[in-house]
Amino acid sequence: MLLKREKIALLDTNPTPINYLPTLSKELGVELYIKRDDLTMFGGGGNKMRKLEYILYDAIKKGATTLLTVGGVQTNHGRQTAAAAAKYGLKCVIVCVDEYPGEVSANLLLDGIFNAEVVIKKNDGRDTGVQLAETIEKVKTKYENQGEIVYEIPVGGSDVAGVMGYYEAAVEITEQAKKIGIEDATVITSVGSFGTYMGLYCGFKNEGSPLKLTGIAILPFTDGHRERIMKYFKEIKEEYNLPFDASPEDFNIETSYIRGAYNNPDVTVRKAIYRMARKEGILLDPCYTGKMFAGVLGMIEEGKIKQGEKIILLHTGGMPGLYTKHHRIEFEKELIDKITILD
Repeated sequence: MLLKREKIALLDTNPTPINYLPTLSKELGVELYIKRDDLTMFGGGGNKMRKLEYILYDAIKKGATTLLTVGGVQTNHGRQTAAAAAKYGLKCVIVCVDEYPGEVSANLLLDGIFNAEVVIKKNDGRDTGVQLAETIEKVKTKYENQGEIVYEIPVGGSDVAGVMGYYEAAVEITEQAKKIGIEDATVITSVGSFGTYMGLYCGFKNEGSPLKLTGIAILPFTDGHRERIMKYFKEIKEEYNLPFDASPEDFNIETSYIRGAYNNPDVTVRKAIYRMARKEGILLDPCYTGKMFAGVLGMIEEGKIKQGEKIILLHTGGMPGLYTKHHRIEFEKELIDKITILD
């Protein structure tokens, strides 16, 4: 039973492709494919645009003149929100509790190109959520005092409107998988703010898709995150009258491949990025997709993914992250020998 909700048009109506990865498939002994949602050709590409089509419709319907969202200082979601705001003539402000990286680069550079304001609150050691809430209220008040109608978007666009982006994607992936004969595949995605994973989960289940779903957490997975995923599901169930329930055990999320922290430089992740680039010519990012692929390689090595299994990796974008200072420095150390200078 396909759910329906109104949205605006940010993306091309053509589905993003699912590509077979022949070299890696041969090397790894699995049938490996990749869903190229990095090729959503707007705002630099990435998974958040699917969510923003639904979120922005709601914002415009409510008369918003400014979009306010949150995330890390190099947030992919913030960059894509800035692009969406620009396209529809809205202002955009991105609020972060983070450290200024010392340069305007990567997504932070693109935010400015799209004319967004980025407000960085230096972490003072108190609860991050409290600091974020205080800063949001301060920034929102400033804009409202200027006559703006502010629409708040949660981290990652992960709310009941945004979830429809990946519910719709679940239908799209199911149809594509059927056409190429891989209906028994497992879709694997990185998991951060839950919107992409939850949209796929609800879409696959409600539409009776034979595809399986595995998430790979890219940040420490606490009891608070487990509570959040159940709360989020219950909100979606109530909003759309879903005819099924779920328990925490129903959400298949691997938590063993976090590599220490969110968006941290990690040599295993960089090796996974090199492997994808040098075998298939596809760029992953060091925060989400690179960490996800590193996790997949670990799962194959540990036997969690069996030989001959069909796997569809979800490429959620994020390539600007390769140019983030703290990642770029580590790449430069490892790649300097690729530079030859002749007199």
